[in-house]
Amino acid sequence: MTDPALSSTAEIARQNKATVLPVNNRQISATRNAGARAAHGDRLFFVDADTTINPCAVAEALRYMDKGAVGGGGPVLFEGKVPLPVQLFAYFGIVIAKLAGFTGGAFMFCTREAFQATGGFDERLFWAEEGVFGLALKRQGRFVVLWQPVLTSPRRLRSLSAAHLPAFIIRIILSPRKMLTRRASVEKIWYDSNRSGDNTIPNTLRAKVAGCVGLLFFALLATSPIWYFVPWSWTPWGTLRGNLRFVIETFLCHMGLIFWPLAIVVYVNLFRRTHWLEWIKMAVIAALCFKLAVDATQGVLFSWIWAWYKLAQIYRG
Repeated sequence: MTDPALSSTAEIARQNKATVLPVNNRQISATRNAGARAAHGDRLFFVDADTTINPCAVAEALRYMDKGAVGGGGPVLFEGKVPLPVQLFAYFGIVIAKLAGFTGGAFMFCTREAFQATGGFDERLFWAEEGVFGLALKRQGRFVVLWQPVLTSPRRLRSLSAAHLPAFIIRIILSPRKMLTRRASVEKIWYDSNRSGDNTIPNTLRAKVAGCVGLLFFALLATSPIWYFVPWSWTPWGTLRGNLRFVIETFLCHMGLIFWPLAIVVYVNLFRRTHWLEWIKMAVIAALCFKLAVDATQGVLFSWIWAWYKLAQIYRG
């Protein structure tokens, strides 16, 4: 059955003399490639169906491409009400995107020449295809992150509790290939949509508890750099402060294992750069990711060795 919302979107587009291309593959990367192939211009824009862009963002993107950028993307803010942890992570993501010079796919753009040189979006992927495409664009030249944000719908995030984020990160660490190439791994997030409940934030006890967990998770991540500068002499072993720090750092080092796949991806793409400024950015990011991954691994090994030592003591009485 055809979704009435999609039918309305297509009709509005036709009324405004836009070309509407029917696609039935239910895959984001393949749909984007189909649109790019049907387009006639030398500037391509990729906008998610639930994202609202503005003239300033388009003008800024065109200005950058006129100055030689091969492509880029825009920072994203959520429209309407969302759980507080999700909103905090969104603002945190904007800061990271600007610092890293990299962004997601709700709003991306590129020249046709760069699109053809990269081969477009990788149709083997059901998730993170915009990240792979962004890395491919960086190999062609300058990739920019706009200052002007766009608005996207958080309808899928409203139905997901904050507790999903740690589980999602763990699944990425344990099986990154499966998370990228199997629809079932991301079906509920990107390909399913219960539109009747899209605008409703759950008000159950479970949702409230998950929200508290999400706030705690965000606080730990946001304050994690502070622990690099706190001497262990300030939090001695056996004290409340020392025990609390051990628990926090044990959690953070396990989450920090996600930097291994990130470091590998960035390193592999580092030597494919053709633009010197992009090479410098990627080199700095690669070095930082490897440093954080090594530190996290050392922390994980230490925490597990300590745990086995304590268990052995208990077993021996």
